[in-house]
Amino acid sequence: MSIASSNTNMRVPAGFRNLLEGLAREVLREQPTDVVAFAAQYFQKLLEQREAGGIDPVAWGAMLED
Repeated sequence: MSIASSNTNMRVPAGFRNLLEGLAREVLREQPTDVVAFAAQYFQKLLEQREAGGIDPVAWGAMLED
């Protein structure tokens, strides 16, 4: 079964690339045995920082990408 191709252009949301680069950098630095659990903890920490009134890494990354 084949699927017809379309001319749809997919875009990565603003700040997403920067967010994933930050995760990749920390994974390479820490070398965790469970990358999925590490990623969950990493994103939880970022969420807590954002909710505490700190810098929003997604908004910051979006500014850098522009």
